[in-house]
Amino acid sequence: MITSPAWKDKKYAVLGLARSGRATVEALLAAGADVLVWDDREEAREPYAGRCDIGDPLEADLNGYAGVVVSPGVPLNSHPIKPHADSFDVPVIGDIELFAQARADLPPHKVVGITGTNGKSTTTALVHHILKTAGLPTTMGGNIGLPILEQEPLPKGGVYVLELSSYQIDLTYSLDCDVAVILNITPDHLDRYDGDFGKYAASKSRLFSLQKRGQNSIARFTDARSLGSFAEGSIASILEDVLSNRGVTRSEQSEWPSLKGPHNLENAAGAIEVCDILGLSAGQIREGLRTYPGLPHRMERVAEISGVTYVNDSKGTNTAASAPALAAFENIHWIVGGLAKEPGLGECEPELGHVKAAYTIGKAGPDFAALLEGSVPVKQCETLDRAVTFAAAKADAGDTVLLSPACASFDQYADFEKRGEHFRALVEGLK
Repeated sequence: MITSPAWKDKKYAVLGLARSGRATVEALLAAGADVLVWDDREEAREPYAGRCDIGDPLEADLNGYAGVVVSPGVPLNSHPIKPHADSFDVPVIGDIELFAQARADLPPHKVVGITGTNGKSTTTALVHHILKTAGLPTTMGGNIGLPILEQEPLPKGGVYVLELSSYQIDLTYSLDCDVAVILNITPDHLDRYDGDFGKYAASKSRLFSLQKRGQNSIARFTDARSLGSFAEGSIASILEDVLSNRGVTRSEQSEWPSLKGPHNLENAAGAIEVCDILGLSAGQIREGLRTYPGLPHRMERVAEISGVTYVNDSKGTNTAASAPALAAFENIHWIVGGLAKEPGLGECEPELGHVKAAYTIGKAGPDFAALLEGSVPVKQCETLDRAVTFAAAKADAGDTVLLSPACASFDQYADFEKRGEHFRALVEGLK
């Protein structure tokens, strides 16, 4: 695991004992810190009996504490832990901030931080894959994979590739990424930012403001103009210019089987620029793009049955995320709906020419049906099993049945992974 002597004999409270919380506790204890732990679930607290103090930090005297470590899922704009910690002048931080504090004692390395409303998981995994294929020591963490503190330190010359949500950035104060990427910023998670898109964008842009002179940042030209938070002396790259500057033609995308669609061309551009900055050759980068296997639930080709392709894009949890999937295929039987994050069809509307028929599910199903009526044939299915059954019955050879719901899953599923796994199982049942 990753630890730091800077934590020794200091006091920390850890609120939330899911996977990243457990990894945080173990790292702090291994470093010799005094730890107060809490989770509302009794079974989550039980393993720490006799190893830590157990108690709710909301009821604790936090005088002398070095930090309260919370899960990114804790809403800082409404949870009482923030004002309580502020009253003791104690910072509320996340595990990424602890990683940033531990960097001084790790072997010499680089950190790549990647954020954005959409595409950050794919781009993070792609950068990691290209580096690994080229033989560099690398790992990925943050909002993807294993908690970063649970991982073993990389040897000298290693590259930590971190996917960072806005929530994680909000809890981070000293992570100066050698390369920082903001892929895009569109309205999302606004409930955490009091409905203010400007606050959400400012959260993302802090990734740049934490950098130092000579470090590299990558962003869209349109976003870069509005962010205005680049660190003084940092070196900026414009995402739209990457392919031409690096000698990559758009036609080369046909050689990257797991990177279909215009959104993945942008994700690839971000990864290409990161890897070029890190000193990889054009040949090494192209080999990584060609062999990248893709991620589950992100335009994941599940099966081809009787000439019909079934694609799991359950990670399409807003219209901006689903629009690129619609753009990537023709003759689509689109399964859409769930818990809507925004009204309307948003960026999906211009892509409806690719849709042969739509099958609505979940709480937002009736609203999507009303929006789509007159543009494409619509079947209100309510549940995913009914949608798959109806779509499979209507699809012809050469068509694509696409689960890309443009909605969160929480009305019917615990998360988008569970929704995607159910889709996979339903498709397997068609064979």
